[in-house]
Amino acid sequence: MKNYHIGSLITQGLKKKPSWKPAWRKAKPKPAYDVIIIGGGGHGLATAYYLAKNHGIKNVAILEKGPIGLGNTGRNTTTIRSNYFYPESVALYDLSLRLYENLSKELNFNIMFSQRGMMMVAHTPTQMEICNRIANAMVINGVDGELLSARQVMDKIPLWNKKKDARYKCHGGIMQNRGGVARHDAVAWGYARAADGFGVDIIENCMVEDFLLEAGQVKGVITSKGEIRADRIGITAAGGTPYLVAKLGQNLPILDYALQAFVTEPIKPCLDVVVLSLGTGTYVLQSDKGEIVFGGGLDRIPTHTQRGNLPAQETVVSGLLEMFPSFGQLKLLRQWAGVVDVVPDSSPLIGPIDTPGVYINCGWGTGGFKAIPAGGWLLAHLIAKDEHHFISEPFDLNRFNTGRLIDEATGSGIAH
Repeated sequence: MKNYHIGSLITQGLKKKPSWKPAWRKAKPKPAYDVIIIGGGGHGLATAYYLAKNHGIKNVAILEKGPIGLGNTGRNTTTIRSNYFYPESVALYDLSLRLYENLSKELNFNIMFSQRGMMMVAHTPTQMEICNRIANAMVINGVDGELLSARQVMDKIPLWNKKKDARYKCHGGIMQNRGGVARHDAVAWGYARAADGFGVDIIENCMVEDFLLEAGQVKGVITSKGEIRADRIGITAAGGTPYLVAKLGQNLPILDYALQAFVTEPIKPCLDVVVLSLGTGTYVLQSDKGEIVFGGGLDRIPTHTQRGNLPAQETVVSGLLEMFPSFGQLKLLRQWAGVVDVVPDSSPLIGPIDTPGVYINCGWGTGGFKAIPAGGWLLAHLIAKDEHHFISEPFDLNRFNTGRLIDEATGSGIAH
């Protein structure tokens, strides 16, 4: 893989017709690989990259039913943070945040990571108590967290609704200054380019239809492009993972929901932090292009379709306008939805399943994008060594047998 550098940018910029080479090959499947990764989103691409980089396993294929990065990786609102409550969650998401901090340099690809800060705003004394509890947990777990008074919140976001009759008055909040946003497409493309540089085959438009089994052990997959053999298979297909695992005779405790997002016309810079309202569940940020990007809670009806319903849209938009009434004059450019895979305790599933040689990384719910580096790093460790890293071990499927759940939605008071 040839590195990008300032000289190549200048050279290509001066050409009438730039001659950039494709960032990754259009690979054709080989008969067999050491490892197959099902799912060409961020987690699958990161897993293949870390298998090659950290463990020297380069004979790897990534199978994606469409173009890479067009699932949830390309449909989220790009927020990155680690302000969680339970130690297990903090360890997982802060590993991801630390990896994000150096990812542009590591991949030689600008992921446009902006550590502008993540602010949760409380509207009642009860919600302020939640902020206090989370701040204490973050400090105990070695993560940065700063409690803010109502005045400090107002100073950081001057457009906030300050009217005396405001429905959601500001009582204060909590700030994680290391949190921020990154360009979702760049994360997918950067991992794809880096994995391809190690010799990983990225096979697009290749749907997995079934598995090859011999004496109960996985030996490969049957795809729309034929049989491909491998003794180790990682599944990172988000909401499609339960469907694939069901073909192996096992059910996962996952339900799929639509999660909607919205973007307005671009305006001048007016919001330099990511803001989440604990009262409405609406979160909002301003993109590099000036667009106001926002979203909220899940559509409450399970679905596999990538579109949302009107009641959820009304809830999210009304929540935004309660926080920032001046945004009411903006035009809404587009709305979309992704299908998120939700586990009952709102924490992911990382680990082996009953079929030997098959490992899963799924159940991220609304937190998949922020966890891409850690999810790939930990699944690669699991596949390479056939044992958990201590960070991923609490998220094994076996926790539903032991009862040691990690109910992060209850612990932090939010589902995101």
